[in-house]
Amino acid sequence: MTFYEQLRTAWSTSKSLLCIGIDPDINRLPKALANHPQAYLAFSKSIIDQVAPYACAFKFQFAHFASQGKEEELFLSIQYVKENHPDKLVILDAKRGDIGSTADHYQKECFERYQADAVTLNPYLGDDSVMPFAQRRDKGCIYLCRTSNTGAGDIQDLVLAGNEEQKLYEYIANEVVTRWNQQNAMLVMGATEPEAIKNIRQKFPEIPLLVPGVGTQGGSVNSVLAAGLTTQGDGVLISTSRAVIYASDPAITAKKLNQEINDQRKLKDHQHG
Repeated sequence: MTFYEQLRTAWSTSKSLLCIGIDPDINRLPKALANHPQAYLAFSKSIIDQVAPYACAFKFQFAHFASQGKEEELFLSIQYVKENHPDKLVILDAKRGDIGSTADHYQKECFERYQADAVTLNPYLGDDSVMPFAQRRDKGCIYLCRTSNTGAGDIQDLVLAGNEEQKLYEYIANEVVTRWNQQNAMLVMGATEPEAIKNIRQKFPEIPLLVPGVGTQGGSVNSVLAAGLTTQGDGVLISTSRAVIYASDPAITAKKLNQEINDQRKLKDHQHG
């Protein structure tokens, strides 16, 4: 099964486009976990179970675990999803990007050691940095394109020499879609830049998008869906982390967000019907 087939299945079975980021912060964990021997795992399992009915995917932020020496708890958290919520996709947000044997080892780390279904990749080292990942048609490659951070435009909006019409992020998107995609590619498009999302959707009507930045970073569900939905009413994974996992009631927060997304999908479908 290709990654695209897995993605479509996750969208349809969950009736959701919502991806929940699992980003444990040692300073924000519940006080009840202060002396827990596997606090990151316990926190992750609790969040996963609470929000699973309203999500199609979970995105684990590698650095949040690794900075505290919690790689084993990351692995166990991923296994928990696969064993208890097997219909959900698991994304490892590791932003890998290197060359040669190192790239191959990173691919094995993400897909074999952690058994993630997809991984975020930094494509700025070019073809040989992504090929070890791209050749795995059963695994997702989620390429940084136009991200949601405030400094993203410093690099990603640069206009290419000799082509005043094309920005760097557009060039990256074109490389992904036309050269690297093996039925397993997605683009990271920040929710804070809906015009960029609209631009990419117009140029590439079918490419799936991972859209972080809704919630704490200020991105709007309405603007993301208006810009990024495909004609099939999907095509996006709307990713949110802190706004849900540190909410007073993560389940209610996720449920409301998923409902908001689905209401907007129905409205857009009605408008095009």
